Amino acid sequence: MNSSTPAKPLLLLTPQQAADALAISPRKLWAMTASGEIPHVRLGRCVRYPVDVLQRWIEENKKGGER
Repeated sequence: MNSSTPAKPLLLLTPQQAADALAISPRKLWAMTASGEIPHVRLGRCVRYPVDVLQRWIEENKKGGER
């Protein structure tokens, strides 16, 4: 039998996951990270992108479509 344990919510994205989620290349994501344009967290040598912070960043940086 399979136990139905709820999936753990994903809090941090790897660079590849973040690039995929944002529909940009990993190279573009790294350039934005290095320039401080996109929020990120450093855990030792690892760079991660908090899901909630990225969602807020997207909302704050929306452009166009509204008059």
